Amino acid sequence: MVTFVLNTSFMSENTSTQNLVEKTVFPILFALSFSHLLNDTIQSLIPAIYPIIKTNYHLSFSQIGLITLTFQLAASLLQPFVGLYTDKKPQPYSLAVGMGFTLIGLVTLSQSTHFYTMLISVSFIGIGSSIFHPEASRMAHAASGGKRGLAQSVFQLGGNAGSSLGPLLAAWIIVPYGQFSVIWFSVIALLAILILSYVGTWYKGFIAARAKKINIQSVVNKFSKGKVIFSVVILLLLIFSKYFYMASLTNYFTFYLIDKFHVSVQTSQIYLFVFLFSVAAGTLLGGPIGDRIGRKYVIWASILGTAPFALLLPHASLFWIGVLIVPIGMILASAFSAILVYAQELIPGKVGLVAGLFFGFAFGMGGIGSALLGKLADSTSIEYVFNICAFLPLIGLLTGFLPNIEAKKK
Repeated sequence: MVTFVLNTSFMSENTSTQNLVEKTVFPILFALSFSHLLNDTIQSLIPAIYPIIKTNYHLSFSQIGLITLTFQLAASLLQPFVGLYTDKKPQPYSLAVGMGFTLIGLVTLSQSTHFYTMLISVSFIGIGSSIFHPEASRMAHAASGGKRGLAQSVFQLGGNAGSSLGPLLAAWIIVPYGQFSVIWFSVIALLAILILSYVGTWYKGFIAARAKKINIQSVVNKFSKGKVIFSVVILLLLIFSKYFYMASLTNYFTFYLIDKFHVSVQTSQIYLFVFLFSVAAGTLLGGPIGDRIGRKYVIWASILGTAPFALLLPHASLFWIGVLIVPIGMILASAFSAILVYAQELIPGKVGLVAGLFFGFAFGMGGIGSALLGKLADSTSIEYVFNICAFLPLIGLLTGFLPNIEAKKK
């Protein structure tokens, strides 16, 4: 009888632990998404203030590109190493620490009066981002309960929504009140630190619960090493296509509108907001649809499907540009969540490493793209840059070489 009671208690505890590990934890997903919104709102202030600092400090397009490159390299180079380390030794409170670096960068950026101090400031914000993204992605994966595409889409939704708010906040606050007003956004960083501390406490409990789980179901990769490497290269080329094109719009779209249509800085920021808000609105589609029909089909549609609208954009009137940037943003937005989860399923058991690699590569491509496009704009014209970048989504044709992972699942 005693033995029966002990076994029942053991089974009950095991079932409770299994439910904790396998249940989709929406409050944590929403907390991570909101923190991502706050983090990327801060990051999006960097390109949003470019028209202001370019005028105030007489910067060239090349210098603007170097600011972005510095930020993106700081935000990208550390990410794979952070992901690799946290795969082995999870750090529940690392997100709050990373946001502390972002807070330092934000405050110093508001005080910067020289090009080089701006580079130092944005590098601090970049370091905060490099700590935030891979481990936050791991936590979203942990809270997914198996709905990995949905979890990544919810997480990405916050980031893209935050990116869309930057230009709007710049138009409302930074343009009227100047560069120093950037310091007001330190309140956002402090709020994020509080939320991420709460998430870290949950993740600490999740790690303990997972350690108690007896029957851990491991996913076995059924593709050869060569096939995996080839597929990762294809995925990285697709990231290159997406983020080079995104760099042209995020960093130079305002200059393009001002140069070609002679709109005001505030008007150009509103157009940029419309594009980035469309990106945010389309983010939630890719993950859940990929969970249902397969991620490869979503990747096909999201990158290659952008091409017709992208090719039309440089030849459109101001009205039609306002129309075209909506489908461009919405269709392109669904790509990253699908690519990231596809890669995590391609390389099972390396969630943090894959997240760090792909987030890092995305940030790096955005930075390199911005620097190269800035140099190209200085030597030719901003309009020429947009004509060239319109062809980048055609790289989406490479999706046809990816294996169908869903077909390999039992």
